[in-house]
Amino acid sequence: MSPNPTAEAASEREALTAMVRDFAAKEIAPIVEELDSTERFPEEIYAQMGELGLMGVTVPETDGGAGGLVGDYVAVMEELSYGYASVADQCGLVELVASLLVGFGTPEQKDRYLPGLISGRTRCSYALTEPDAGSDLGGVKTSARRDGADWILNGEKIYIHNAPVADVALVLAVTDPGKRKRGGMSMFLVDVDTPGVERAYREKKMGQKASPVGGFVFTDVRLPSTALLGEAGTGFGAVLSVLEKGRLGIGALANGISRAALDTAREHAVSRRQFGEPLAAFQSVAFQLADMTVDHRAAKLLLEDAALLLDTGRPAGPACSMAKLFASEASIRNTSRAVQILGGAGYIRGVPAERLYRDARITTIYEGTSEVQRLIVSRDLLRPRG
Repeated sequence: MSPNPTAEAASEREALTAMVRDFAAKEIAPIVEELDSTERFPEEIYAQMGELGLMGVTVPETDGGAGGLVGDYVAVMEELSYGYASVADQCGLVELVASLLVGFGTPEQKDRYLPGLISGRTRCSYALTEPDAGSDLGGVKTSARRDGADWILNGEKIYIHNAPVADVALVLAVTDPGKRKRGGMSMFLVDVDTPGVERAYREKKMGQKASPVGGFVFTDVRLPSTALLGEAGTGFGAVLSVLEKGRLGIGALANGISRAALDTAREHAVSRRQFGEPLAAFQSVAFQLADMTVDHRAAKLLLEDAALLLDTGRPAGPACSMAKLFASEASIRNTSRAVQILGGAGYIRGVPAERLYRDARITTIYEGTSEVQRLIVSRDLLRPRG
């Protein structure tokens, strides 16, 4: 698809959006409450997403992907998240790992991993965070040292999506302690069944419960030279290369939650009666719905604007940070408003507003906290011009 906003491109994206919306309504929505209560990993949903081309949306067709634009990925993420954020979270995870394979992988690595990822058969994990490394990846202590042609991996990763179920993990490790971030970190493809890899635990999360989070412990894990993704020392740069698209993905996920909160609040406000009138007849409620609409729409435009910058090869860092910051914080505002409008019903398990409220909270934290996004935006605003 051309990055130019032509009528044809717009029509193609509308068709994609409609297809994903229909899929979310028919296949995801009916089992959301079951997934949220059991925290089951829905393999059948991911296989269907693979069949529909929703895994690795921007992966080139020559590598087996859909060949879409970042704008398409943003549209897909919002629609999937409207169905259930846990499902969108998995789509975003595959997008990041597949993008790194496309950008840095050898033909052999691509042949080995991309078909399974894109089909939804292979479960992946992106292992960066550690006890002393979150927003600051300079704190990474997981290390890999050479041993002949092999690498020996040791360390611990925490709060890692899919750690409890992953088949393969992309692991960031220090390979040259003297250089650290700038040339001292490398990325490795680690098959989770390799001796020395331990799934440490599975966290009990507040929300997005069907997208499991846990830890890895690596103890003298012997990796072949073919496990290295890209050149040694390029790991930190690889992480940076997908950050902007990753932030837009989470922003779109947040906006899907935001729209779902608006719809459930509006439906309740129209159907619920108090003092002889629908709740929507009261200005205090109607104005909250108006604010929810504005928040969702403003976030959508920020996301689309940043995606267009990426798709046309223009600098997009601050725009991506603004979009992620606003969309994620708007989702928290909108889910809180939805709970308020539903009143006591919004506080009951099994009611969508309650789940949406829990699902939204993490969006201001992962893929760069709101504080990090404000730092990026303010630095760009205050940098010398001229």
